[in-house]
Amino acid sequence: MLDQKLIRENPTSVEENLSLRGKVYNISQIHELTVKKKEIDIEISSLQSESKKLSKLIGQEISKSQNNDSQELNNLKKKGNDYRTRISEYEEKKRILDKHIHNEISNLPNFPSKDAPIGKDESNNIQVKTWGDPLRKDNLKSHWEIGESLNLFDSIKSTKISKSRFITLIGNGAKLERALINFMLDMHTKNGYLELIPPALINSESLQGSGQLPKFSKESFKCTNDDLWLSPTAEVPLTAFHKNEIIDPKLLPIKYVAYSPCFRREAGSYGRDTKGLIRLHQFNKVELYWFCDPSRSLEAHKKITADAESILKKLNLPYRLVDICTGDLGFSSSRTFDLEVWLPSSKCYREISSCSNCLDFQARRSSIRTKIDKKNTYLHTLNGSGLAIGRTMAAILENGQQTDGSVKIPDALVPYFGSNFLKTS
Repeated sequence: MLDQKLIRENPTSVEENLSLRGKVYNISQIHELTVKKKEIDIEISSLQSESKKLSKLIGQEISKSQNNDSQELNNLKKKGNDYRTRISEYEEKKRILDKHIHNEISNLPNFPSKDAPIGKDESNNIQVKTWGDPLRKDNLKSHWEIGESLNLFDSIKSTKISKSRFITLIGNGAKLERALINFMLDMHTKNGYLELIPPALINSESLQGSGQLPKFSKESFKCTNDDLWLSPTAEVPLTAFHKNEIIDPKLLPIKYVAYSPCFRREAGSYGRDTKGLIRLHQFNKVELYWFCDPSRSLEAHKKITADAESILKKLNLPYRLVDICTGDLGFSSSRTFDLEVWLPSSKCYREISSCSNCLDFQARRSSIRTKIDKKNTYLHTLNGSGLAIGRTMAAILENGQQTDGSVKIPDALVPYFGSNFLKTS
């Protein structure tokens, strides 16, 4: 969430920063509301000050007068009651206005970083580097063709269980998924992350805190009888884990890694990636999350990205690092580096991780602070997939495919999977 004080005192700067996202933002109405709230705050403060002075006068009048029912004392008490009534009325106006302002500001995205490339959409993203030697051959099979021939998963029968865009992993497919999850968790915990397994059902306040609500309500699955949603990413419960807390600065940075199932409607994406493991309504993911000192978040962003990269390197999967432009940034992100893995069958790189620095945007929405120079200060949050399991499996199947129809398992995964090759039984 953006700073309400900044909106009130410098609305032009706010609009200019938001416009870097490639669209015009008019915050004049929100600005007027914040100014009005400030005026109410001043009025309440003034009334409270006068009320305190009056209370002292009443006390003095009582102590010097033997008649507690004098006209003078009654007049003072009446005036005191008037002050309390007016204060109560203003506080109610402030409560209603606070809610209105909060709802309006909740719809504004984070400021793009000054270091992010300027651009309108994904065509303006900048490739920073590539790693590995991409497999480039003709007549290569797609991962869903490989999965079908090796009986690793079934999407057709899954529609009988739920609907399209769900998948059932079978035999070695389920084993490979489990191996990838354990491998990634072990890698990250050895690198200083504390493992959590958060709830898969989350409340609306948690979604609002991380920035998924109100903007992305149509992307998530909601339970109709409860204020609970299926989690779209572990980023949401990990943000909420320290909601309304003041974290001891000695504990920073706090680094979490969490495996979780993720659920997304993928609204508007029908017709794209309808086969295989790329765009499902339910998928598994290992998420990295940092809470850090605001002065260290730029450094932390490089580190969390490198930690996600380390998984791809260990699995020997070719990838590229992309700096996301201002117009393609996620709602809560100030700057994002995408990792895109090479998929030989489509001869292109596909996103497998987004590593984002959200600065104090999520911490402000979730009221997560730390002490800096004895003052309560919003800390910075960062998140990144480390990695998306289904897309990692797709990359392994395509990059490891052999001429005899088998798939070579990356060496780092063999201790978890128990074999060097996936073969037909």
